[in-house]
Amino acid sequence: MKKIVLTGGGTAGHVTPNIALLPALREAGYDIHYIGSYDGIEKRLIEDYKIPYYGIATGKFRRYFALQNFTDPLRVLKGYAEARKTLKQIQPDIVFSKGGFVSVPVVRAAHSLGIPCIIHESDMTPGLANKLCIPAATKVCCNFPETLQMLPPDKAVLTGSPIRAELRQGNRIAALDLCGFTANKPVIMVIGGSLGAASINKVVREALPRLLEDFQVIHICGKEKVDNLLLSVEGYKQFEYVKAELKDLFALSDVVVSRAGANAICELLALKKPNVLIPLSAKSSRGDQILNAHSFESQGFSLVIDEDDLIDFVLVEKIHEVYFSRQIYIDAMGKSDQLGSIQTIMELIHQTAGQSA
Repeated sequence: MKKIVLTGGGTAGHVTPNIALLPALREAGYDIHYIGSYDGIEKRLIEDYKIPYYGIATGKFRRYFALQNFTDPLRVLKGYAEARKTLKQIQPDIVFSKGGFVSVPVVRAAHSLGIPCIIHESDMTPGLANKLCIPAATKVCCNFPETLQMLPPDKAVLTGSPIRAELRQGNRIAALDLCGFTANKPVIMVIGGSLGAASINKVVREALPRLLEDFQVIHICGKEKVDNLLLSVEGYKQFEYVKAELKDLFALSDVVVSRAGANAICELLALKKPNVLIPLSAKSSRGDQILNAHSFESQGFSLVIDEDDLIDFVLVEKIHEVYFSRQIYIDAMGKSDQLGSIQTIMELIHQTAGQSA
């Protein structure tokens, strides 16, 4: 039985692709272990899967001044020592990293021990943590064709992002019952990210009277962001957050309005859901969502509204445009090279696991 160590954390986006790989890894007979931070989100997410979990110290690499910049390098060095000790104990054949700062000491420690590593970059441009890991990686998986030009040619592989199999198993009837919707009117689903998005929530509610003329609307608006004044509006269903029910809501939705986080849009691609993307603005991020969104638009998978241009009239217009052209988007997504990511990554894992020293 071959052993694999998974790592990645800090946000759900650095963990859920690892979770998506678990069924295939188990079916292939791998003994699976996870290295993450002492008490990060990855620990809580992995607990449900009964996988041995090892916590290490971790620090963030910042491009700006902060007092933690003086202490976090010591935490990273401690994490490296702890990761090296843990890897010696487990003796894995391979490490698979989904990124985040916790992955840096793990990947570098594995490299020092001669353990091959595959890392995965979700965004179009590699983040700082993965930039530090690329020299130690055997292969670098990515989501976007444009990313291939930014990676070492002998390491780069276009794989797409692993998507949880259960998302493909949604029940449309269950979603109709959950939302109290009719079966003979199309459905728009709006997802503002795990914490919601105030700007999107505001514009959706302003556009609601016009949207409800032609559509029913599912609105996943974020914790404590439900508008109680709109609870009784027919054809409009709000959720703070959904977990198990998400697969059913996807099955019901004809068009999805979403932020442009890499994992979110890869789910839309895998499910072939026509979509309108509203990327987080450059003022609030490093601009990766903007690059992600416009890549998907250029490939014919999405229509993009820049957040600075987001008003109710524009949102209604773009949703109609995508809905009436939805088959064109579905056909384009069906031709993508980023589908079948789990199979592609598993083949890389099988090949690379045999290269351990």
